[in-house]
Amino acid sequence: MSAPASLPARILNQGRYEAVMMLRNGEQLILAVVLPLLAMVALVVTPLLDGYGTSRINMATPGIFALCAMSTAFTGQGIATGFDRRYGVLRYLSTTPLGRAGLIAGKVIAVLAVLVIQVALVSIVALLFGWRPELSGLVPAVLQLLLGAIAFTALGLLVAGTVRPEATLAITNLLWILLAAAGGIIIPAGNLPGIVQPFVEVLPSAALGDALRSALIDSQFNISATLILLAWTILGGLGAVRWFKWS
Repeated sequence: MSAPASLPARILNQGRYEAVMMLRNGEQLILAVVLPLLAMVALVVTPLLDGYGTSRINMATPGIFALCAMSTAFTGQGIATGFDRRYGVLRYLSTTPLGRAGLIAGKVIAVLAVLVIQVALVSIVALLFGWRPELSGLVPAVLQLLLGAIAFTALGLLVAGTVRPEATLAITNLLWILLAAAGGIIIPAGNLPGIVQPFVEVLPSAALGDALRSALIDSQFNISATLILLAWTILGGLGAVRWFKWS
């Protein structure tokens, strides 16, 4: 009789399974890959970003990376978790040797795996459009994108674990639209009307967009945006742990 798999192995297997399921889901694939790529093409061929940076593609690409993280970690994972909860999948898995902590860790791994694919595809298309990132800003950008993905995963799990699946579907999709359009992801919060700037600047979407633009355009580590992302990660994580319902 073979020995049971270790906890790290179980978590990796769960993460692999979750990632494959996300990539096989047509709706999630559209949300995770097709819509961000279409948004990038639209930003390059229209004058929406003229005047905000040295080139349209340099300005658009960091925002599209942030959009990818929000699409997969918040909307995609939130919807998937909400319906797993409805059909009893979460309750069943939480009683297996994987455990609740292992299940959540597996979901985080799945999000990061899909995000790697998203970033690779977006980077290839952006380079074809003439994207020229600051190479010294690549490491800070990766770290901040990782933090942003964890923050949005925590928030997605918080929504999925506290409301009905139908409400999760509505809330995550609505917030995706609102944050993508006016949440500081594409257009920096500082360029929005003054009356909304203080509110948008503290959103996780604006913080991630600003952090990536600072790294990839100006080769700077945006401390304030990073602290905002860290705060959302802590708050979302604590909220999910406190109020998440497994059934």
